[in-house]
Amino acid sequence: MSNRHWRLVSIALVLSDIVLINLGFILAYWVRYELQLLRPVEEAHFVPYTAYLPAAALLTLILLPAYWLEGMYSPVRRTAWFDQVYGIFNGTTSGTVIMIVLNYIYPPLSKSRLIFLYATVLIVILLSISRLVLRAVLGYLRKRGIGVNKVLIVGAGKVGRTVMRNIVARPSLGYQIVGFVDDNPDKGRTDIGRFRALGPVANLARIIQEETIDEVIITLPWMYHRKIISIMSECQRERVRARLVPDLFQMTLSQVDVDDLGGVPLVGIKEIAIPRWKLAAKRALDFSASLLGLLLCWPIFLLIAIAIKLDSPGPVLFKQVRVGKGGREFTLYKFRTMRVGAEEEQAALRALNEASGPLFKIRDDPRLTRVGKFLRRTSLDELPQIYNVLRGEMSLIGPRPPLPSEVAAYLPWQRQRLEVSPGMTGLWQVSGRSELTFDEMCLLDIYYIEHWSPALDAEILLRTIPKVLFGDGAY
Repeated sequence: MSNRHWRLVSIALVLSDIVLINLGFILAYWVRYELQLLRPVEEAHFVPYTAYLPAAALLTLILLPAYWLEGMYSPVRRTAWFDQVYGIFNGTTSGTVIMIVLNYIYPPLSKSRLIFLYATVLIVILLSISRLVLRAVLGYLRKRGIGVNKVLIVGAGKVGRTVMRNIVARPSLGYQIVGFVDDNPDKGRTDIGRFRALGPVANLARIIQEETIDEVIITLPWMYHRKIISIMSECQRERVRARLVPDLFQMTLSQVDVDDLGGVPLVGIKEIAIPRWKLAAKRALDFSASLLGLLLCWPIFLLIAIAIKLDSPGPVLFKQVRVGKGGREFTLYKFRTMRVGAEEEQAALRALNEASGPLFKIRDDPRLTRVGKFLRRTSLDELPQIYNVLRGEMSLIGPRPPLPSEVAAYLPWQRQRLEVSPGMTGLWQVSGRSELTFDEMCLLDIYYIEHWSPALDAEILLRTIPKVLFGDGAY
């Protein structure tokens, strides 16, 4: 999204926030004086809403700068919704504290301090919903090519792939990768998923004109500084923004730690290993959640087992060898969704394969049973993997568990996804599932590994719920 478009969005956000802040205050008044939650209001203390108009106006004037300080109206805040909610919460609570202090100094502002508590909760909810709606609208427009920055990446090495997986994992950034150029013949002519290989760097000017590129991201190694300067000059002549990603002597970007010392930038190396206590906490959560899941879901297991038996002959469970953390193989359990002998039929159906890379998927697979189609669409066929999580072979969240045949076809950079335990859900599922290409799935898995945190796990779990309910991308 261009700066001009973002300014329009920011203005719309400010106007929307003004309306929602006042709506939240009106609802707080209704809760306080009509519902009378927490504490009843004596008839003698009842006041009309007009008496609160100065307080509502002052709260609005305080909250807008507070949100601005939190960066809620800046394009650099095109971050996850949870981060935006955190900024809204910080800004709202800070503004409310100021209002409460002012109310002590100047009591006529409000007859009830409790109304500010209600207002805080309601304003946070309303503004959080508004940001969710905005993301949905922008996402809808971006899918149709409206409001996106068309990006060309120069360089398809480690740094280039890091940029690609960050863009894939964070569609809210509003970037659309048109493709990439690289002077290495092996890289410049081989597509990475749906990202097109557009040849050598010499094609840059032609590509910028033909594809109407908005931005060029340069990811070349530091020793090519002359070529980098030449590329940036070319972009300047074409009136296209050029940005450079420093590879910092070929270090992985996730290892880079940037700090500030009184305006002096300091660059260091972060500890890339996940601390033992975090791994222990993740395992403890997996164990307790899977144990609780087995105890609560056994009636569903029973009903699905009966349905499978009545629908088609064969076992209830389907067992398959998959590859886990560190390349170790394990037996994965799923509810059977295909007729017996379906694996032997795969070779004959190879021409119908709709997936890329070593994956094999058919949208309307003729081998699926009637119950199997429903189980696939609702992801209920994956419930037995809770047992794999309990055994420690899988995690609730992580990369998709691959087949040994898939792993054998991995390129060297794709093997990085085997560094953690596979998961029942992950970024690959909440970002498109079967609609993704194999390379994009790998990029998302590696992004997850490099950016793992409990907050990211929580976000993925919450994003999984609507994906499962609506069956997006599942087949």
